[in-house]
Amino acid sequence: MKLLQKTILSCLCVLVFLLAACQRNTPEGFWDYEIDFGEYQSQGVLKLKSTNGGVEGSLVSLDDGTFTLENVMAYDNSLSGDFILYGEEANLEGSFESGTFSGKIKIEDEAFLFTAKKQATEALIIDRSEIKYVLSENDLAEIEKDIDHTGILLGMDREGYKRGERIYSFNCINCHGNEEVDGSIPLSTKFWEQELKAGSDAFSMYETISRGYGSMPPQLALTPQEKYDVISYIRHKYIKDKESAQFILSTPGYLAGLPKGTSRGPETKPYQPWADMNYGNFFINTYELADEKTGIERYHSPGPAPYPDEDYLKNNFAYKGIAVRLDKGEGGVSKGKAWMIFDHDLMRVAGGWTGKGFIDWNGILLNDKHETYPRTIGKLHFETPVGPGWANPMTGSFKDPRFRARDGRAFGPLPKPWANYKGLYHYEDQIVISYSVGQANILEKLGMESQGKDTIFTRTLNISPSTSLLKMRVAPETVGVQIIGEGASLSKEDGFIVLNVARSKQVKVKLFIANTDTSDFAELQMIKAIPEDLQKYTLGNGAAHYPEVLKTTITKGFDQGAFAVDLLTPPFENPWSSRMKLSGIDFMKDANKAVACATDGDIWLISGLTRSSGELTWQRIGSGLFQPLGIKVLNDKIYVICRDQLVLLQDLNGDNETDFYESFNHDHQVTDHFHEFAMGLQADKEGNLYYAKSGRHAREALVPQHGTLLKVSKDGSKTDIIATGFRAANGVCINPDGSFLVTDQQGFWNPMNRINWVDAKGKFYGNMWGYNPPKDSTRIAMEQPMVWVDMEFDRSPSELLWVDSKQWGPLNGSLLSFSYGFGKIQFVLNEKVKGQMQGGVVDMPGIKFLTGVMRGRFNPSDGQLYACGMSAWGTNQMLRGGGLYRVRYTGKPLTIPLDLKATTSGITLQFDASLDTQKGIDIKNYVVKTWDLKRSRKYGSDRYNEQVLPISRVELQKEGKAVKLFLQDIKPVDVMSISYEIADVNGVSLKGTVQNTIHNLEPDQSF
Repeated sequence: MKLLQKTILSCLCVLVFLLAACQRNTPEGFWDYEIDFGEYQSQGVLKLKSTNGGVEGSLVSLDDGTFTLENVMAYDNSLSGDFILYGEEANLEGSFESGTFSGKIKIEDEAFLFTAKKQATEALIIDRSEIKYVLSENDLAEIEKDIDHTGILLGMDREGYKRGERIYSFNCINCHGNEEVDGSIPLSTKFWEQELKAGSDAFSMYETISRGYGSMPPQLALTPQEKYDVISYIRHKYIKDKESAQFILSTPGYLAGLPKGTSRGPETKPYQPWADMNYGNFFINTYELADEKTGIERYHSPGPAPYPDEDYLKNNFAYKGIAVRLDKGEGGVSKGKAWMIFDHDLMRVAGGWTGKGFIDWNGILLNDKHETYPRTIGKLHFETPVGPGWANPMTGSFKDPRFRARDGRAFGPLPKPWANYKGLYHYEDQIVISYSVGQANILEKLGMESQGKDTIFTRTLNISPSTSLLKMRVAPETVGVQIIGEGASLSKEDGFIVLNVARSKQVKVKLFIANTDTSDFAELQMIKAIPEDLQKYTLGNGAAHYPEVLKTTITKGFDQGAFAVDLLTPPFENPWSSRMKLSGIDFMKDANKAVACATDGDIWLISGLTRSSGELTWQRIGSGLFQPLGIKVLNDKIYVICRDQLVLLQDLNGDNETDFYESFNHDHQVTDHFHEFAMGLQADKEGNLYYAKSGRHAREALVPQHGTLLKVSKDGSKTDIIATGFRAANGVCINPDGSFLVTDQQGFWNPMNRINWVDAKGKFYGNMWGYNPPKDSTRIAMEQPMVWVDMEFDRSPSELLWVDSKQWGPLNGSLLSFSYGFGKIQFVLNEKVKGQMQGGVVDMPGIKFLTGVMRGRFNPSDGQLYACGMSAWGTNQMLRGGGLYRVRYTGKPLTIPLDLKATTSGITLQFDASLDTQKGIDIKNYVVKTWDLKRSRKYGSDRYNEQVLPISRVELQKEGKAVKLFLQDIKPVDVMSISYEIADVNGVSLKGTVQNTIHNLEPDQSF
């Protein structure tokens, strides 16, 4: 027994010794790492810390995020640990030697080299005593004297970096610009090419931001965390890899020299601009009404595409929901505590709710989430089912007659003889809805009254005489309802409380609605008043909703090339926290003024465009609309295309603000799907209006309007489908001959982005998940695009525009394509061969924007192009939420081809100037590539049959302005790219790439 005890004791001693040795050799500290993924090098910091239970470790990368190591084993000089990398199980293992670490990241059968170097611990002291800041230390707020700089810097991660990117895009880019677009103040430091005179280490930059230096004023509005967030972004984005920079890492030695403190400063406000915005007292959207505690659980069908239809028959959707704030207070609907939704498809009040929040803000143009829709949050006091709010005035039946989709749901508005939505009056903080039922015209105001802690919802209705007996569903029988006024009464029918309106009488009534737990609802009789006359709210004589007129500056672009881009800065800092995601622009008769719409529902009047003052004024003249994505002015009448309707803005009192949002047309078939935008707005010479409606993403169409080009008659009375088979048609252009151009985006059944020339009614453009597609899914059954636009050339084309300006010289009468995906403009070369349109695109030189570009118009006064854009879904240009730009043609040499011909013997490009003969005929200065696409149900297409076509010879034609590339192997092809690097006779460099599509070859002839 004693021998056994000694043996156990001996083993325990050895184990303790080994554990102690492991503890002594545990590699603690910070290590700068790099992972070699081949084409991509991931960099960050490996953080290791000893604990009583062993070692904790993490990989922190500003580019890729933070990955926590699990099952960490550290002994002698070795380390291993597991983590999840982009959804896959990964393992890190390796060894330490003299301040370095070498190992591998293993993911399944692949291994990637992992190397790291320990950060320096030697003290690094930076002398800033000679720097003359704008503010002295005594001028700083007291909180700045106790900041834990080390703690904040140690906590910097991917989330902080992204916050810093937003801060830079919102605050800094105005003055400093970026590598593609110059800032408004030439003296501001260009971080990517200039040294920071006051120091580029983290704390020196913090001092500069906090105290100001030179022409840089102190940024007092930023919290300490926000300052370090934007510093992290600037250092990582622009300074770290700059060759001339002496990049000082925030090593333990560096951090040891920073001022000590215990505070992180004021708490940084969460980034929720969608919830912070003041939309006004109404906001139109698609909503699901659900009680936060007892509502149906959210459900979205899983893939693979096409996703199956959900069973939403029990869900209460208001597809065209007008959400109205009922309680008093500032901030609009997003800051309210009580709301009702009026569904203008069905003329029903879908329900009423209260709570500390309005909605959950889920949605592509709200909080950027895909495949979802906003839902009410809080307590749902009452609701009505998805169906007609008023009975058929001819039959008295509530049976829903509308188009019924494959999933059993009905969509679209009720027939106009039954019920017709006319619009919405906005009078100060009051909202009055105007509609008709049969022959009766109705004004309705939603409201609330409080009885103790209880909320009582109210509906005030003014109804003109009707020859029919009108009936309206108010609420389920389980809900308390009372009425005051004459000419109407309440009854019960099929489980609902119904309002019955007498024939041939002018009726004014007020309904009181409360849920079953409202106390003393029966005593409400005591506080009843005479129902209000709502006509006073329709006169437009109320106080201004948005009295503030904001001013911004115009920053002129440099006239170095053929085009200059002026920045017309939107008022990003505004009283309503509007995000300024501009999605459409058009000019008034006075071309000094324009109107612009924004995706969050705002309409803006902009003045000062053609004056030389360099100053713009912005007036908010409308709000609360449902995803405006196009605007058109006809005879100074402003039309806005929204997802739910085509709105005509009516100013009734001459202050420019919208007093009546007239529903010019609401034939729109709206579902809950996030993707079915109503895009662009154009008018033909007769005054008919046109827009495109996108289809459902990764799903088959439910309604006939999904994926279509639509025409609204000039009187607004009807809507016709012109063409079908689009997936995501971002914009419409009307051609001089009355045909159309409609863009479309790569996706399922769309192998590549498309520019479509639509020349006849009833044609199909390829999306087999559109409504009622042809049985033949091959290319034969669809119209071919004018151009397949490769993702390398444009990730997402938006709208096209014909140049209508003598100021643009040789480009007048030509065609432009706006790039939402890359924030640029492309010149469109087009030709018609054997009845089929074809052509190509080439980047306009020197034009780059801070956002994706959505729409543009030529100003009839100054002849220049005004373009607006935004950042939301699918764009590389995320530097600003929105932007407004003026593009001027300077008259300097054009460096792009102005014409393209594809013949049986080769390709001819024509330029504006005569070409340098020697460079022009040199075969080495050209590269011609081709490839094919495969159209299928899959998302996009790989490149097939890639070839480099040999050029047999090059010939100058057309008085030396055209160059013909003779190609023996030329044939019709989906995609061709023609790269050229030549010059004109004056030595001006002509360098670029045309990307084109060839459907047919013209018989060879001289150009």
